[in-house]
Amino acid sequence: MKKCILMCVVMAMTLTATAQNTWEEPEKKEEKVAVVETNPMEKYLKGAVPEVNGKVTFTKTFDAPGKTAFQIYNILGKYLQGVTREPQQINSQLIKADTATYEIDVKLEEWLVFQKTALVLDQTRFFYTIKAQCANGKATLTLSNIRYNYDEERTPIRISAEDWITDRVAVNKKNTKLYRHSGKFRKCTIDRKDYLFEQIEGLLQ
Repeated sequence: MKKCILMCVVMAMTLTATAQNTWEEPEKKEEKVAVVETNPMEKYLKGAVPEVNGKVTFTKTFDAPGKTAFQIYNILGKYLQGVTREPQQINSQLIKADTATYEIDVKLEEWLVFQKTALVLDQTRFFYTIKAQCANGKATLTLSNIRYNYDEERTPIRISAEDWITDRVAVNKKNTKLYRHSGKFRKCTIDRKDYLFEQIEGLLQ
């Protein structure tokens, strides 16, 4: 009887000791976590450049809580006039400011830079218009009439957005990347539009 009890105690001690040696524990299977790869160019792919009646047109309505049409008109008028005076502007100007309809139009001509290094300056002359229609509590901005003058010192190219940055001519068939030449125009145009719209959205909050 005593031998049986002693054997049980020894076995229990052995099992306990075994469990305390972590290097003897069975290997735990690592859980596989699915990694979703994102395409850094996704925001520039199909659908990023809308067309209205065959013309590239970016339109967005911004909420302006608690602000009257007149207040919004003053805010946007001041901001857009400031844009026309930025360092990269060439021949930009305010062409309409109507206090009766609360409409503002600006015509912009600026340098759009693709690459700038000590040895390389790759840029285009960038033309477009912005129209602002103000109302109580909101404003609608339209960016359109986009065209480019490129490589003016060597082989001048004058081309419209419709012929150069649309889905058809700037995005590959698999919708995974932009074409090399037209793609840089599309990307920088979208970036410029996003910057302007983000600034306006912040001003109207």
